[in-house]
Amino acid sequence: MDWTRGHTLGRGSTAAVYIGESHRSGEVFAVKSAELHRSEFLKREERILSTLKCPQIVAYRGCDNTFENGVQWFNMFMEYAPHGTLAERGGGMEEAVVGSCTRQILQGLNYLHSNGIVHCDVKGQNVLVTEQGVKIADFGCARRVEESSSVIAGTPRFMAPEVARGEQQGFPADVWALGCTVLEMITGTPPWQGGGDPAAVVYRIGFSGESPEIPGYVSEQGRDFLGKCLKREPGERWSVEELLGHGFVKECTELKLLVLDSDTPTGVLERGFWDSLETAQHEALDCPSPRDRIRRLFSDEPVWASNDDEWVTVRGNEIHDIHLEAEGLFFHQTNTTFCNVVSDEDNVLVTFCDPEIVESTAAELSISDNDCYLRGRNCDCRTRESLLSACVCLVIVFHGKFDSNKMRFFIMPCILLPFHSL
Repeated sequence: MDWTRGHTLGRGSTAAVYIGESHRSGEVFAVKSAELHRSEFLKREERILSTLKCPQIVAYRGCDNTFENGVQWFNMFMEYAPHGTLAERGGGMEEAVVGSCTRQILQGLNYLHSNGIVHCDVKGQNVLVTEQGVKIADFGCARRVEESSSVIAGTPRFMAPEVARGEQQGFPADVWALGCTVLEMITGTPPWQGGGDPAAVVYRIGFSGESPEIPGYVSEQGRDFLGKCLKREPGERWSVEELLGHGFVKECTELKLLVLDSDTPTGVLERGFWDSLETAQHEALDCPSPRDRIRRLFSDEPVWASNDDEWVTVRGNEIHDIHLEAEGLFFHQTNTTFCNVVSDEDNVLVTFCDPEIVESTAAELSISDNDCYLRGRNCDCRTRESLLSACVCLVIVFHGKFDSNKMRFFIMPCILLPFHSL
């Protein structure tokens, strides 16, 4: 297909989304692009989305490879939703509208679950608003339920307790995230507000025994629906099929969401809507390399984004060969391989430690009142390009929680620092 790349709609750690227009039909669509040599996760997303066909899921339009200004790109084409996401609507919706949106999300999830797919990142930011209703989007974290994976992904404030503990991520985790999304539609903000940085939120969700607070003004039927979604034990949560029969969504009339007051572009170069094509092409080639992404993380202290929607966690670095020393103050491990990042956000809880960048490290874990700090020492680094002119080693600093009862270390956010000397 011959097409023109337009303005940037959004940018993440491994891919960016642009507006696109077909030369033949004039159709406007969304294009998600990644450099070909690091398009593994986008291709994985494309393999899943290309098999899906449901009115409540963003439509797949195809894919191709392009060569632009000396760079090879992998591109995935999707339906374009010009009216933004549920998260952008600011919340405070009437319950009838919330119920209608929730039913449509449930219909999309029911289709996914019946086809053995877990979305893994349900939230208002990943639900698009269209004139036909709402549609689930962003399958960058999705996986088939039969796949065995040590990587657990999602957005902290929408994580189920079992996900926050790194135990499992199945269909019930999507149900919990749906409950959090309903609260987001009602209140305008994700649950767990005032919980501190994302690491503290993840620990609170996983170990506090609490559930998200439901505002007192929510109707009895709405509270009952949320209670069915937000059971801390995954086996006690209702399935999406059961929730479709709940009065909160079953009895609401079919409502079309009022779209935002914005014009739908008739083309990618429409005057007054997009910047010039020249600018768009320049931005298209500005996708950061691993070196640039790592450099952005160089700092003395972690800097947490104020909007938790921008945080995506990737966890699954299992700690092996741990030896207790010095009366429980230090643990040592060797040969840790760090997971790649499964994220389409600008900020992530873990560093961009690809296997090509950090192969292994000997680490020291300090524990104080179950707060853990893990420092990498003597890192063996393999890079395609020099990270810094004088940098041959890195210091990886993890902040996590240690469950002494289960002898497990749960990795939370980390920062990447230049290694000079210890």
